[in-house]
Amino acid sequence: MAPSNRSVLRRFSHIFAICALAIGVGMPHAYAATKKKAAPAKVHVEAKAGKKQAAAAQKGERNGRAHKEAVASKGSSKKVADKSAGKGTKGKTVVAKAGKADKADKGGRRHARAAAAAAALVAVEAAPARQSFGQMAGLHDVMDPLALKSSVALVLDQDTHEVLLSKNDHAVLPIASLTKLMTGLIISQANLPMDEEITITQDDVDTEKHSSSRLRVGTTLMRGELLHLALMSSENRAAHALGRTFPGGMSSFVGQMNMKAKMLGMADTRYVEPTGLSSSNQSSAHDLATLVNVAHSDPLLRELTTSPSYQVEVGERTVQFNNTNRLVHNPDWNIGLQKTGYISEAGRCLVLQAQVAGRKLIMVFLDSAGRFSRLADAERVRHWVEGSGGRLLAKH
Repeated sequence: MAPSNRSVLRRFSHIFAICALAIGVGMPHAYAATKKKAAPAKVHVEAKAGKKQAAAAQKGERNGRAHKEAVASKGSSKKVADKSAGKGTKGKTVVAKAGKADKADKGGRRHARAAAAAAALVAVEAAPARQSFGQMAGLHDVMDPLALKSSVALVLDQDTHEVLLSKNDHAVLPIASLTKLMTGLIISQANLPMDEEITITQDDVDTEKHSSSRLRVGTTLMRGELLHLALMSSENRAAHALGRTFPGGMSSFVGQMNMKAKMLGMADTRYVEPTGLSSSNQSSAHDLATLVNVAHSDPLLRELTTSPSYQVEVGERTVQFNNTNRLVHNPDWNIGLQKTGYISEAGRCLVLQAQVAGRKLIMVFLDSAGRFSRLADAERVRHWVEGSGGRLLAKH
């Protein structure tokens, strides 16, 4: 080959090598550049396709964190405090902040409970009070010399039958648990075995007023124990069970109650059940004074109605019941027989036999307004009689 041709060939090989080198070096950079450009496009497409799923996941994560923080507020506070222990002032600051957060959380809960209680109280206060029969009849508008809170009152001497004080004494009103005095009289005079066991059933549960009772369904007590609780603590299930288990059943028992009332001359009195929960059980002050006089002649009724307290075995528990009339605990009173009563239709009621200033008195108070007003009325009468003003006021 001529020198000139070899020279040309060398130049061409040199140029070819340079081009090959350029191509070899440039390809990785070109690939890398292509990859860098393609990657954002791929991410963009995936983000666009999963936008809703990603948002939902983030929201779930946030809710999960919030829930955990709310549930474990106390535990978190303690953990923060533990972590910060031994770190000097910074640690104390974190503990203080955690304590404040926990205290604020407790304060918020207390505030919420207080607000709820206040709202409930406002709702109760806003609800109109249910009027008794005596209030609807205007009996509270009648005045008396002692300014009694009871709309019906009668005070008489048990031995002489002299009326010392009377107020609407012929009005016929619901008598609530004063009914149980007749219930006790029927049971006592029936001469049924007092040691016979009686079980409280669903039939004895109050469906009239839905009142509560500590005598659960299935409780078994002796008849004498049930009579004690009915007369002393005004236990409704006990009184109902006594009527239900009477020979002939409840209808026979109620029939005996009305027959006894008629026999005693209680013309204004009517019974439909043995507890007094029904407002259809009604009587007058004069009729109730007659019942108190007869019941006082029964030693068992005298003992049970004035018993301060009584304990019974209810299942595996020993339960103490107390007298519904706190006057039996008062040494200033000498009470021979008593009974209280209350339903909204009847107001607060009280009958009792007591010795006052050497006299045996029978007192009847019906439809008293206020939780303790019937007892206050009895105190007013006692102080009045002890002050020897009885005969003067009896003329009113």
